[in-house]
Amino acid sequence: MEAIKTSDYRVDKEVRLNEVPTLNNLEATNDELKERLKDIRKKLGKFQDVIYAHAKYSVLICLQGIDTAGKDSLIREVFKDFNSRGVVVHSFKTPTDKEKKHDYLWRHYIALPEKGKFGVFNRTHYENVLVTKVHPEYILGEHIPGIESVDDITEAFWHKRFEQIKDFEKHLAENGTIIFKFFLHLSKEEQKNRLLRRLEREDKNWKFSPGDLKERELWDQYRNCYQEAINVTSQPYAPWYIIPADNKKAARVIVADILYDELKEYKDIKLPELPDAIKANIEEYKAILNKG
Repeated sequence: MEAIKTSDYRVDKEVRLNEVPTLNNLEATNDELKERLKDIRKKLGKFQDVIYAHAKYSVLICLQGIDTAGKDSLIREVFKDFNSRGVVVHSFKTPTDKEKKHDYLWRHYIALPEKGKFGVFNRTHYENVLVTKVHPEYILGEHIPGIESVDDITEAFWHKRFEQIKDFEKHLAENGTIIFKFFLHLSKEEQKNRLLRRLEREDKNWKFSPGDLKERELWDQYRNCYQEAINVTSQPYAPWYIIPADNKKAARVIVADILYDELKEYKDIKLPELPDAIKANIEEYKAILNKG
């Protein structure tokens, strides 16, 4: 199997998405990919136990990708060996009326993981510079002072929003949140195949919406918005990783490997030691328990 180098996927310089591959099979069979993922997620599960006990860091994993990119199945497979108390998944849909009464980052802020826990955002705060940029009329529902019509939503508005997002992430990172942002990079041809499978398989029909086809017509606009968001907001404290997503099994392995490769570099994350007063009396505690 091809070795996975985190640096090959991390965005450290400006990228053009049409030049980035959407397929990488890692020179492995499906069975090899399955075994590799099983091995990595066990290691991640053990790390999760340690970070939970350490309780000084949290981990935020942000997943973005066009419809059918494989976010749901990636979450299911990569975090299978995690203790349920240590990982919380949030799927962000269209903002509710209550959420619209707050600023656009509020619903993401209150969903952040506690120290010692992993949080997974299935779609993220970046929807506010992606779907809203493709459909700027959605911004009007946020009731922002000075934004009375789509004409008021200028490039200066988007620049400010990008800066707010970077400030948000920098604040989190400076206070102990380790941030990973993964863009599942899917080809238009593979999306077509996956949408067709939703229509052809009865057990997948429920996932299909005619709205998927309307959004597909805006493919180039979405790609441009993703490209801009990634280039503007990939920072050392909150880097973006572009993951080839045409092969779901390989994409899961790449994401899991990057997570483990980066997290194991935090040498200060370790199991807490018992206070000396308790350690000095361990034999006494054993004796008490053994009495009955």
